[in-house]
Amino acid sequence: MSRRGLALFIALSVIWGTPYLFIRIAVTSVEPSVMVALRVGLAALLLLPIAAARGEFTGVRKYLPWIALFGVVEVTGPFLLLGYAETALPSSTTALLIAAVPIVAAILARSMGLDRRLGWGRILGLAIGFSGVALLVGLDIPRDQTWAVGAAALTVIGYALGPIIISTKLAGAPGLAVITIALAFNAVLYAPIAWVQRPTEPVPAEAWWSIAVLGVLCTAIAFLIFFALVREVGPSRMTVITFLNPAVAVALGVVVLSEPITLGLALGFPLVLVGSYLATRPDRSRAAQVEDVPHA
Repeated sequence: MSRRGLALFIALSVIWGTPYLFIRIAVTSVEPSVMVALRVGLAALLLLPIAAARGEFTGVRKYLPWIALFGVVEVTGPFLLLGYAETALPSSTTALLIAAVPIVAAILARSMGLDRRLGWGRILGLAIGFSGVALLVGLDIPRDQTWAVGAAALTVIGYALGPIIISTKLAGAPGLAVITIALAFNAVLYAPIAWVQRPTEPVPAEAWWSIAVLGVLCTAIAFLIFFALVREVGPSRMTVITFLNPAVAVALGVVVLSEPITLGLALGFPLVLVGSYLATRPDRSRAAQVEDVPHA
């Protein structure tokens, strides 16, 4: 990896580990719908002129139905559900639950016939990853907050489905155009909901700043860095970021918000990361290599 690629990689790993902190701060003062509307609205306003200047929207019309579906499963549901989850759960706990995305993505890809290989190593990874989530939920989360776990679980499913739609239905579409249209679609969708649920009491400046950071840094700038990094190192090496984001989120939760390092977090965190790695590791077995050879 070049120095530029390494710099982009570190920047994106840190940036995408911070949203949990800022979401937690924002939803303590405003409704999650308000936070989502402002976040996606800011990001869309920043990305629209950039995408237009690059000619990203050329020929994108035929992809609009799939972009809309991508916007629903990747943004509409997850952004709102994540906000509601963090009204009850610490940011570090939420980040660890979301870290199960690669595990769920592996299961979905297998069930949809997109990945026929599921060797013992990957099965072991699934088992280890889910045991880590089970430890976290069982040891740290009270029963009256199981609804928040459900919201996080639905977020995980949405985040796992989004890349599948990209790879199967939007592979030929310009990536920046897809993200920009999806964000603009959600800005329009959430605007009336946010207006109805707008705050009626003064909102602390830290909440507004958190929303601004979510929209500008964690969404708009993050996606610009993402596409630059893909061009630099290729898509296959991007998955490593998934394993660094939770570490950043947990560290920020502990240091900035004084969230405790609980037993469930200490035991579940490494298991989820190890399980994610094993479950998404390419199968290099002899059987897999034979399966990849075209059959007559």
